[in-house]
Amino acid sequence: MLETIRNAWKVEDLRKKILFTLMIILVYRVGSAIPVPFLDTSMLSSIFQGGGFLDYLNLLSGGALQSGTLFALSISPYITSSIVIQLLTVAIPALEAMSKEGADGRKKLNKITRYTTVGLALLQSVAYYIMNRNYNSVAFTSGIEGAFAGLTIILTFTAGSMLVVWLGEQIDKKGVGNGISMILFAGIISRGPQSLKAMLQYWELARKGGQTQYYILVPLVLVMFLVVIAAIVVMTNAERRIPVQYAKRVVGRKMYGGQSSYIPIKVTMSGVLPVIFASSLLSIPSMIRSFIDPNRTRFLVEKINEAGETVMEMGWAGKIWGAFEYTHWFYAILYLVLIIAFNYFYVAIQYNPVEMANNLRKNNGAIPGIRPGKPTSDFISKVISKITLVGALFIALIAILPIIMGNVANMGNISLGGTSIIIVVGVALDTVRQLESQMMMRHYKGFLE
Repeated sequence: MLETIRNAWKVEDLRKKILFTLMIILVYRVGSAIPVPFLDTSMLSSIFQGGGFLDYLNLLSGGALQSGTLFALSISPYITSSIVIQLLTVAIPALEAMSKEGADGRKKLNKITRYTTVGLALLQSVAYYIMNRNYNSVAFTSGIEGAFAGLTIILTFTAGSMLVVWLGEQIDKKGVGNGISMILFAGIISRGPQSLKAMLQYWELARKGGQTQYYILVPLVLVMFLVVIAAIVVMTNAERRIPVQYAKRVVGRKMYGGQSSYIPIKVTMSGVLPVIFASSLLSIPSMIRSFIDPNRTRFLVEKINEAGETVMEMGWAGKIWGAFEYTHWFYAILYLVLIIAFNYFYVAIQYNPVEMANNLRKNNGAIPGIRPGKPTSDFISKVISKITLVGALFIALIAILPIIMGNVANMGNISLGGTSIIIVVGVALDTVRQLESQMMMRHYKGFLE
């Protein structure tokens, strides 16, 4: 990876693209530090601890959501709208036909995605404003001043989110890598020093407080993350190759075909999308609870303990809400199931075994030992199903492993580590692949020479 970046830096055109991408990332990080007027988010620190939907959004924004800055929403509205449009493309025939119209159809779908992003950004801005008002973080809440403050906060968050989308599009046009992914990458990487500081605090706690278990747990967590990164790199590049043999055919005086090839099936073909979608869906209850019970005291009930003292404990309703907390075992099980389910759903959208079998037959291709037609489609479907299960279990294990480690080691700061590692490693590998392909294009001399 470092060798690829070093070689790309030597090419003037690629060097300009890399510098442009770094400049956009710098603009994004500056915007993530500009506070929104009429907000004092110091009261919100308690709800951004230990996971949940808000902590997940805070992860994607690089901590901007917790600080209430210009880019607080980051690209989360765009990610959600993209997923929604992709799902609707399968369900609505008009959108499906539009997606098959080539470049014009993609432009129309992108325009629909942007309009959906504006609506979702506006909706999330209103929800975030209501939450801040519930926590008394808004300077003015009544009268003309309150209306003006609320309108300013909502429009600023919405405009900031759309500006982030525009920055990502500029990276696509003039920079290196996928723009939206690079914005995500920059936001997550910016929280690296905070995670390192947390690890140092646990180490200091062991040194001063006598909790010697952290002498073992902190190095174990660091080693675990290195092993996870290596495993993600290996599994991201892993693929199952289905052999294909093309029959010979004579056209005029020339013979064509007779070649052997293969159909590559990626093990982790759906990437991080199932993780993002499962996290968003499962964390909705936590978000709702943060609105209806800001101080987490509404579901407390009075009980008398064995000593005859009256104590406040969580009632049955509070326990149900608590089951959707990021560190709860019930959440981890649901998270695992949903990631696997969304992997299969996303692969079903991307791959059509019947269409693949028909294309092979049209091109006089066949899988050795498998008859053309339905047997071929059944074989491809079986292979894809097995590979999807392996990839889904791997992604799900990486996603829930930090949750398990956080509960066992009592280190809640690493609960979202699996999601962030998958995103960071995936974006890094994709960017390096793009650099390699662009360098190959520039060094290819062509047939004329």
